[in-house]
Amino acid sequence: MLAHALSSRSPLLDPNHESALRLFNGFLEGDPNLVIDLYGRTAVLHNYADNPSDAPINDAKDFLLSQLDWLKAIIVKTRNAKTQNEKRGVIVYGDEIDRSIREHGVCYAIDLTMNQAASFYLDTRNVREWAIQNLKDKTVLNTFAYTGSLGVAAMKGGASRVVHLDLNRKFLNIAKESYTLNSFPIRKEDFIAGDFYPQVSRLKREGARFDCVFLDPPFFSTTGKGKVDLNNQSHRLINKVRPLINDGGYLVAINNALFVSGAEYMRTIEELCADGYLSVEELIPVPQDCVGYNVTRSLPVDPAPFNHSTKIVVLRVRRKLK
Repeated sequence: MLAHALSSRSPLLDPNHESALRLFNGFLEGDPNLVIDLYGRTAVLHNYADNPSDAPINDAKDFLLSQLDWLKAIIVKTRNAKTQNEKRGVIVYGDEIDRSIREHGVCYAIDLTMNQAASFYLDTRNVREWAIQNLKDKTVLNTFAYTGSLGVAAMKGGASRVVHLDLNRKFLNIAKESYTLNSFPIRKEDFIAGDFYPQVSRLKREGARFDCVFLDPPFFSTTGKGKVDLNNQSHRLINKVRPLINDGGYLVAINNALFVSGAEYMRTIEELCADGYLSVEELIPVPQDCVGYNVTRSLPVDPAPFNHSTKIVVLRVRRKLK
C-alpha cells in the first residue's frame, strides 16, 4: 500500500525537498490506523489506532527510510497516547526536523510538534493558491487563523492588508515567522489573539469591512464566549461574518465535519443564498494526495459535490443598498 501511495505521489516530490504533501491517507487507502505526511525532509506518521501498538509504525518507518534516502527526520504522533508529548509527536529518526516548507512559491513556518496537529493544514493547499491568484489589493480577515497560512498566501498574492484572528497567540507567532520568511511587514494590530465571537462583534461595532473573509473553524470547540459546531451551526458562523464583507467581496467557508454530507452542506449554503445577497462563486477541491489514490474505503457520508469531507465553497457577497 505504501509503495503504491508513494509511486502515485512521486510527481509532487520537488527536487529540493521543500514541499508538503500527504504521502498516505490510510483512512481511504487501506489502513485507517495510519496517515503519513511529508514536510520538507521530515515525515510525520500519525498513529490513529485505538490500541497504538496495532499501527504498523515500524514497518512504515523502515519503508520510508528505504525509499527516501534524503529524509532527515521522522516524527510519530500517537492520537490515543497516554501523554501529551506522544500526542504532539516524538522524533524516532534523526534529530533535526524541518522548520519551514515552500508551496506555490511561498515560505511557511511550521512547528511540527507544537500540538496534536502539525501546524499546517495540507487539505487547504488549493485555497492558498486561490488566495494568491484572487486577492491582489484586497483587504482580508483570516478568522480561526491557526498559524495563518491562508492569510500568508493572501499577502503573497498582493493583498493590501490581512488581519489574522485566533484564540491562541502561540499559533499567531508562527504566522509572524512566516511573514519574516517572506519579508512581509509585521503590523502588531493585524494579529489579534482573542475569541472569535467577541472579536468579530468588536470589528462590527468599529465599522470594519474586508474584501474577503476566510472562515475555517475547528470542527467543534466551546469557549466562555460561544460554541463552534460544524455539524449543526455552519449557517450561524457564516451569518456572523457576513456584515464584515464589502459589497462584491468573498466569503471562503470551509466545513470539515466528517459526518456532514456534501449535499447537506450545500443545502445550508443554498438556504443562505436564497435572499440573493450571497451566491456560490466556486467550489474548491481538496488536493488529490489528501483525498487518496487507489481508494479502497468510502467516507462515512458522501461528500459530493465536494471531493472530500473538507468542503470548501467560495461565496460572493452583496450588501443591501441604503
